[in-house]
Amino acid sequence: MKILSPALKLLEVNHLQVHFAIARGWSASKLLKAVDDVCFDLAPGETVGLVGESGCGKTTLGRTLVRLEKPLSGNIIFDGTDISSLAESSLRSYRRHFQMIFQDPQGTLNPQLTIGQSLAEPLEIHEPALNAAGRKIRLGEMLSAVGLEAGCLDRYPHEFSGGQRQRIGIARALAVNPRLLVCDEPVSALDVSVQAQIVNLLQDLQQKLNLSMLFISHDLAVVEHISHRIMVMYLGKLVEVAESQIVCRSPLHPYTQALLSAVPNRAPSIRSQRIILSGDVPSPIHPPSGCPFHPRCPRAELRCSQETPELRKLNPGHQVRCHLI
Repeated sequence: MKILSPALKLLEVNHLQVHFAIARGWSASKLLKAVDDVCFDLAPGETVGLVGESGCGKTTLGRTLVRLEKPLSGNIIFDGTDISSLAESSLRSYRRHFQMIFQDPQGTLNPQLTIGQSLAEPLEIHEPALNAAGRKIRLGEMLSAVGLEAGCLDRYPHEFSGGQRQRIGIARALAVNPRLLVCDEPVSALDVSVQAQIVNLLQDLQQKLNLSMLFISHDLAVVEHISHRIMVMYLGKLVEVAESQIVCRSPLHPYTQALLSAVPNRAPSIRSQRIILSGDVPSPIHPPSGCPFHPRCPRAELRCSQETPELRKLNPGHQVRCHLI
């Protein structure tokens, strides 16, 4: 996949933090650090993959980028405008430029509305001047773009398969011609054969429409296929960022190496010995001192438990958060 110029930035995220107050009975609230000091950028037409175990903060990061969650601190600069602190009234005009595709296609469609009614909603909000005839034409174009027929408009969500419902969700996200798509585990709830169809559809749309995408997944094989670059996340922090081939063939961080060793059916030339991590992912309410990965790292030293490593640039485009590299 062609690597895009890093000098071009549609989205720039600087030191983003998202914390949630968690109440425990009568005790004082504790902070859950879902996203902790995350920095990255995204070029026009680029797809960046975000991978990590469940609970690492991937979904929270994606929801915050489209302002479904409010950041505690940091900046989200979209096309030159800092949207991280915009009031809802000001944010509304920007929402058409970034849309989200969710994991559960069934849960994102109102069962009481026809597909046509669901698809028309974003047009009614963001393009109120478009008349009924114009909306009908646009709806047909949207369905055609995702491989469905215009006859689907009068049917209800329960009449479609999971893969078809996800195509409808993609069509709705594309209705207002966004420039950025945040895809949150868009294929994990689908059968394997259908997953490939949806991934290929997203890749085709990205190229045709010059979309930027943040593709969130726990499946490194899928992310490698669709992404220009990959970001690996652990306990709210990015631990490795590089081009897809570099991350998947020459990973440096021990956590990335462990994730890759668990991917089945890798090519013999890049297959590695299975790495079994000890223990569970620590709680983001009580994160470990020093490097967040050190309690499970097979190479950890005393320094790792005492000092928090920075995300350092080792080579152009390759960043790693580890004392030992």
